[in-house]
Amino acid sequence: MQRKRYAPGRTGSTARTAVVLALGLGLGAGLAGCSSGTPADDVTVDAKAGIATAAAPPGKYRTLFEPCGAVPQAVLKEMLPGAAALPDAERAKAYRGAAAVTYDTDRRVGCSWRADTPETSHRLSLDIERVVSYDTAVSDDDRAQEVYVRKQLAAGVPLPPTAPPEATGSPSGTVGPSQTATTPPAHKPSATAPASPAGSAPTSPTGPATGSASTGPTPSGAPASTGLESRVLEGLGDVAYLDDVLGNAGANSRQRSVSVVFRTSNVIVTVSYWEETSGSSEAPDSAELQERARKLARSLADRLEE
Repeated sequence: MQRKRYAPGRTGSTARTAVVLALGLGLGAGLAGCSSGTPADDVTVDAKAGIATAAAPPGKYRTLFEPCGAVPQAVLKEMLPGAAALPDAERAKAYRGAAAVTYDTDRRVGCSWRADTPETSHRLSLDIERVVSYDTAVSDDDRAQEVYVRKQLAAGVPLPPTAPPEATGSPSGTVGPSQTATTPPAHKPSATAPASPAGSAPTSPTGPATGSASTGPTPSGAPASTGLESRVLEGLGDVAYLDDVLGNAGANSRQRSVSVVFRTSNVIVTVSYWEETSGSSEAPDSAELQERARKLARSLADRLEE
């Protein structure tokens, strides 16, 4: 019986080893090819989650100052004139004030003062709120502005008008702020009269108008402006307004309440000042109360800027 010649590397164990190595190399190459390509699963996740955006910046303020000690005694003496006639212990208590009860003094604080006499009563209060936005897409300042606007609207103080969008031309022929001299002369407003509505005939076809809204007579029954009405204030914080309300506190009492509210970054400060008169005393003077409240609000705004 003839034996087969021995061939090196053809034994069973060696062949199996070669097959295992080949499979391992092929599997490694396949995995490498998968990892080096575009990760389809990651693209799907990103598409569902949307494009990542940077979080809105936090507000300027992280804490609040102690309110009862924020008003100097000289200011309290002016705003609470009745305290001067009180006994020493009561006067000291009136100037010390009473802190408002809040759950988080880093978010909201307040303080109030009061001094009474037989003829008049004065009350002063501070409310200081630090607004925090829990939406990463909305900054603390923007959230504070929303809170401030709600306060202003609740007080009945109109928001300042916003600048109208720039006109790019009117197909109906009316005048826009960006139109040039190519506009037909018949529709061009004069320097003293407003433009006519679109499609309407000129009110003075034979000559230019001579009246204007700014110089016309005051409508019958409209109260004359005194400059002391509730209004938006300029130069106080980022935005500010003043609210002045006169009412009856009783059968023989008159009460005037003046509030100055302003926002600086993510902090909203409210200064509320009341005076109540009784008997034959005159109604509280609006100009005096407003001046005192605005003076205190200005000092608080300066303190926030320190």
